[in-house]
Amino acid sequence: MLPLGAMLLAGSMGAMAQTETKTLAPVVVKEKAEAAQGKDTIKVERTTIGKGNQELRNIPQSITVLTEKLITDRNFDTVRDVLRNTGGISFLAAEGGEEDIKLRGFSLQGSGDVFADGIRDPAFYERDTFNNDRVEILRGSAALLFGRGSTGGAVNQVNKQPLLIDQNEVNVTLGSHKYRRATGDFNVKTGDSSALRINAMANTADNNGAGSSIDKRGIAGAYRFGIGEVDEFSVGFYQLENRNGINYGIRWIKPTAASPTSTSQLNPNLDPDAYYGMDSDYNHGRASYGTLGHIHRFSADTELKTTIRKGSYSRDQRATLWNFAGAAAQPNGQAVGLNNFGPGTVLTRGAQNKVQDMNNLYGQSDLSSKFEALGYKHELLAGIDYAHEERTVYGAQTLTAAQAAVLNRPTTTIGTPDDGASVPEGTRPFGVTNNYTSNGYGIYGQDVVQLAPKWKLLGGLRFDHMTAGYRAYNATSGAGTGTYFMNIAKWSKRAGVLFQPNELQSFHVAYGTSFNTSGDAYSLGATNAETPPEESQNLELGARLDSADKRFTTRLALFRTTKMHERNTDPLIPIAVLSGKRHAQGIDLDFTGRITPQWEVFGSYAWIPVARIDVGAQGAEGQGQRPSLTPKYSGTVWTTYQITPQIRVGAGLNFKGEQTPNRNPGFSSPSYVTADLLAEYTVIEDKFTVKANVTNVTNKLYGDALYTAFYVPGAGRTMQVTAKYKF
Repeated sequence: MLPLGAMLLAGSMGAMAQTETKTLAPVVVKEKAEAAQGKDTIKVERTTIGKGNQELRNIPQSITVLTEKLITDRNFDTVRDVLRNTGGISFLAAEGGEEDIKLRGFSLQGSGDVFADGIRDPAFYERDTFNNDRVEILRGSAALLFGRGSTGGAVNQVNKQPLLIDQNEVNVTLGSHKYRRATGDFNVKTGDSSALRINAMANTADNNGAGSSIDKRGIAGAYRFGIGEVDEFSVGFYQLENRNGINYGIRWIKPTAASPTSTSQLNPNLDPDAYYGMDSDYNHGRASYGTLGHIHRFSADTELKTTIRKGSYSRDQRATLWNFAGAAAQPNGQAVGLNNFGPGTVLTRGAQNKVQDMNNLYGQSDLSSKFEALGYKHELLAGIDYAHEERTVYGAQTLTAAQAAVLNRPTTTIGTPDDGASVPEGTRPFGVTNNYTSNGYGIYGQDVVQLAPKWKLLGGLRFDHMTAGYRAYNATSGAGTGTYFMNIAKWSKRAGVLFQPNELQSFHVAYGTSFNTSGDAYSLGATNAETPPEESQNLELGARLDSADKRFTTRLALFRTTKMHERNTDPLIPIAVLSGKRHAQGIDLDFTGRITPQWEVFGSYAWIPVARIDVGAQGAEGQGQRPSLTPKYSGTVWTTYQITPQIRVGAGLNFKGEQTPNRNPGFSSPSYVTADLLAEYTVIEDKFTVKANVTNVTNKLYGDALYTAFYVPGAGRTMQVTAKYKF
């Protein structure tokens, strides 16, 4: 059900619109309704991450857009791949397998700041790109738009929408490790103002280059009717099923067992695709949601967009975290270090299971309008939203002696990866350990006022109210062990000034706030249920500069992000929730477009020279230290050149500076640079294309996702060939 305010707003303004229907210019509205496709360009002018359909130059905040064309050129088949090749992003390999995404050093995934079509997409699952028109990254505080979270920014996946054309495309990819992937994108115009679009995907591989097998299927569809008319409706569905393997992580290693922890390092003697888990390990998950949408256009400049989404998510992870066996179990009777590491090194294997379900319901209505009042031009954004979220977590029950004898994982050795050992994981008993339910409401308004021909002023305010309940249980007995509640009411602010001397240049200074509740990770307890929200603020001075022919754009920003009252907790160590403070400041930039008609370039870079824990907490990252997972520099450069009408080549570099794992254990994962290559040949009047991709050409060893005791390696060298047919 939609929030009452949206229903009333739609009803009252819908009545007004009856008198405007005859004066509406359908052709103008229809042109606005059909944005450029992400598969046709890497440079875009508009975005929907700011709620309305806005020009990027009119948003006083840094936004990076990665289109389907860029994603396809580089063969990124997961959203994680897309984000990895973007400046300012790093990954935490968290306990429980719940990998977190860090933007400017602040959590994204853990605080639920991943969205699909502007709607929160908080479940932990391996997101695929098969239905993405583009991926948008909003940098800096954005609670005014999205509510809780958004300290470092937000990621928005834009799903493909039906278009008023007939177009179809099939891609088949073969590659290293028996990689097989097929995708289909089918768009059918069913009427003068209606269309249907279906996207499908199937993908398998023995290894993804970093130790995990792949087995997933996806299908998504949407039907739009009334496209570009006064009332436009849409209905869509999405389903992704992962039955993948999982490489939980590789242990850091020291030069000798007696060496200090500060000397820990990546293991240079292990290939990144080496797998020492069980053959019975898996990481299964399903994401399913249905979406209903309605747009009412009061005029060419005013519309009300209403969306309802119901989602269901499940995750069943049975993983192995291996460790070096003790000295007594090693062939040489010595504890393991790099000095005596070899094929005979014995590993123990422990269970790391995670089973959970999520069910969510979201509804939101957003009004966007351009008008004149009191002698000034205004661009208004206003809306209300509702979120109902439920999560149930299941834990392994206490095993009997007989069950333990069957389910305990056997040891293995470094010289026998993929040894085929398995245990009957399906017989492991589980029970509910906790469930979490929350209800949240938000209302916001923002206005951009044209103060003078070259100056615009932005101001916005949002109010959120959220209640949550958390109940914990003993997984074996089912007895309740605790009940906790949270009640949050919070205001968020946004302000900015835009200076636009001409159509090619836009400069801004902006300020925004955000907040993170204790229930961001859907977990409450005695130490955090009464803890006030973390508060954050972001200051930014930025610019967007277009070339004279508008084929090339540069975006740059100087920023400072500060988080106050930071919580410092660890899932394995019972540290009380305490207050802290940290900040990060630096520069990030993008450059996108064509230098010449044949030469196309994309780059994304972040330099964060200053990052500091201003106020620390016992057992957490120490005061005065640089925060973990905050490299000083990171980014990517990708370029392609059309040699002839049939032949195109491309190359790129991905780079990241050294960074410390979670909780600053005193050592760093080293900096790295990897290189990628592309060669493409098009025949049959642009209908048939064959391209070859090589990623990590030099087979560089690097840590991709980091944790205190282990890391997940980046994928080694992989080669893939893709055939595309358009009809």
